[in-house]
Amino acid sequence: MIAKRQSAKQLWLSLPPVYRQCAICYTDFWESYERVLPSSRHKPVGKDSGKTSYIERFNNTLRQRVGRLVRKTLSFSKILDNHVGAIWYFVHHYNAKLRS
Repeated sequence: MIAKRQSAKQLWLSLPPVYRQCAICYTDFWESYERVLPSSRHKPVGKDSGKTSYIERFNNTLRQRVGRLVRKTLSFSKILDNHVGAIWYFVHHYNAKLRS
């Protein structure tokens, strides 16, 4: 469990500083989150709050639209830049559609 916690801390520290300063992480009540996320950035909520449904919707849409993220797919990238570009393209258009 310590290795997983250390990985989670490394993930948190790898975020750009502006995200670590501004982001609010809505999670369930799993106590491990409290050990990794700063209390000022962490808000545990129940399923009835609806706070986690936004990210779940985004994750589902991302998997549906970017086939290379799905297991055993025929869509894949041999070059990392193409993979990153496909995800960037999706996120850009997803956000633009939300604004309109």
